[in-house]
Amino acid sequence: MCRIAGVLNKSSDTVLADTIAMRDSMAHGGPDGSGMYHDADAGLAFGHRRLSLIDLTTGGHQPMLNVTQDIIISFNGEIYNYKDLKAELIAKGFQFRTASDTEVLLAAYQYWGLECFGKLVGMFAVAIYDKHKHELILARDTQGIKPLYYSNINNSLYFASEVRAFKALPYNWHESDTWKSYMLVYGFIPEPHTTLADVKMLPKGSYMCMNVNTLQSSVVEYSKDDYSPTINTEKEAVDIVRQWMDKAVDRHLISDASIGLFLSGGIDSSLLTLIAKETGHNDLHTLSIVFDDAAYSEVAYQQLIVDKVKSKHKSYNLTKEEYINALPDIFKAMDQPSIDGVNSYFICKFAKELGLKAVLSGLGADELFGGYASFGRERMLSKLKKIPTGLLKASRHLKKDKYRKLAYLANDHITNEYLFHRGLFSIREAAEILDSDTKSVSDTVQNIALSNGLEALPYGNKVSYMEKNIYMQSQLLKDTDVMSMWHSIEVRVPFLDTELVKIVNSISPELKYNGTIPKQLLVKAYNDILPRQIWDRKKQGFVFPFQNWIEGSEYTCFKYVDDKIKKRYQSGTINWTRYWAYLVANNFNYLHS
Repeated sequence: MCRIAGVLNKSSDTVLADTIAMRDSMAHGGPDGSGMYHDADAGLAFGHRRLSLIDLTTGGHQPMLNVTQDIIISFNGEIYNYKDLKAELIAKGFQFRTASDTEVLLAAYQYWGLECFGKLVGMFAVAIYDKHKHELILARDTQGIKPLYYSNINNSLYFASEVRAFKALPYNWHESDTWKSYMLVYGFIPEPHTTLADVKMLPKGSYMCMNVNTLQSSVVEYSKDDYSPTINTEKEAVDIVRQWMDKAVDRHLISDASIGLFLSGGIDSSLLTLIAKETGHNDLHTLSIVFDDAAYSEVAYQQLIVDKVKSKHKSYNLTKEEYINALPDIFKAMDQPSIDGVNSYFICKFAKELGLKAVLSGLGADELFGGYASFGRERMLSKLKKIPTGLLKASRHLKKDKYRKLAYLANDHITNEYLFHRGLFSIREAAEILDSDTKSVSDTVQNIALSNGLEALPYGNKVSYMEKNIYMQSQLLKDTDVMSMWHSIEVRVPFLDTELVKIVNSISPELKYNGTIPKQLLVKAYNDILPRQIWDRKKQGFVFPFQNWIEGSEYTCFKYVDDKIKKRYQSGTINWTRYWAYLVANNFNYLHS
């Protein structure tokens, strides 16, 4: 796991200095080493910061060159099937100098070319310079676990793992005039957009090829979700889920450095810990966050799993004082504005204190197996869509948040259905706050990267797609990445294993989502080892009591707090999440200054 950056600019003599500035602005994500590659004739440089987990020797140093020194790679991530690929490449005549997955990826590109990306099982953002073909290639993993931002302006290309790297350059990057609309309506900025007008996210499952001489480029999608149902019996579904879950957890525990599991006490983290034990990993490290407030306590459920697997466990009691004191650093760590990320900040902070280099997270299980309330709203949604459009539009004037969200259903666009489930401020409210018009805000929030043909999907698969490709993609994964790397911790997500996701997508939605309990298929696959107390209870989720902690302290934490918005929150006409989204949106630039 690392941080990468680079510049391609034939007309500048500051390419090397610019790349170093971008690279070192992300030093927190790579404390174990740094490297540079510079080709002055091509006007190109790669910068790399290393967090070493596989091959801890200098053999894993990056940027890495092949034997003939005509292919150069800078890579952020982990390739979990690198040993299988390595064996295949050795059989084809390749020789390896290191034990790193980076060298395997380098050889895979050398042998298979651009087709290599479809063979990788892992999380990655990678830059490759092919001197023979005069091409610069940027690529991102199939699930979009690792970020890769780029800007193609002024006859140049800049790329980096974080948006903050672009701000490290002595250039006047223009702020996007739409990001606050996204923030107020979604609670985050959905891909490919950022706070900077000329900086975008490379789409997941895609690669960009740019000719370094002409700067002509193209983006190709090498992987996308396929929901064609090929598994239609419960026994087959249960058996294959267990088979691939076991394999996913086993290979996500590959590491030459200390690795642990975050144990919240819910189904997902408990299951990962139990599977780790079942697959032969006996020296397990687990960690949990606990609170003095009993309403947020999961201690009993955490201890149930700890006792079962006999792990080396550490619980950290998070207090109001520690949370308030950490807020400035939390916002400094926040590369892009979001209403989330605080939980990831603290679990990774504590993992670092425990001496770990990586932790496993249950992220992705709810999206794949139906763990959210949105999966159970098909009948209600069908009835609501029959309400006359005029009445739906009029609901935006109602007093309560949950009723105002009905207005989203007046428009058939897929984003509006997502916003009915998860939207924050209504279009009208966001426009009023931003002193804008509703059409501009509406057009903005619908402008996100989504596949075609979503309306034809069965309800469960459609919700899974939305939760995975909007909420998880642009909020949970993004926040997890920046908060973990802020503490030099790698977070691995076995539920998003490339092959596992393909298998789950191919299971009939009737088997996945029509159960009497959330994630019923997952529970059935492991009912012999997952205690009933874990799954037969109300879903709590990994939440903090920070609403209670910060209420009344807004003026000490934020510079800009609008009295009108504050009064609306105090009167109950907007809820805490919307209030928090407003505070973050209104203070993000101040908090980063």
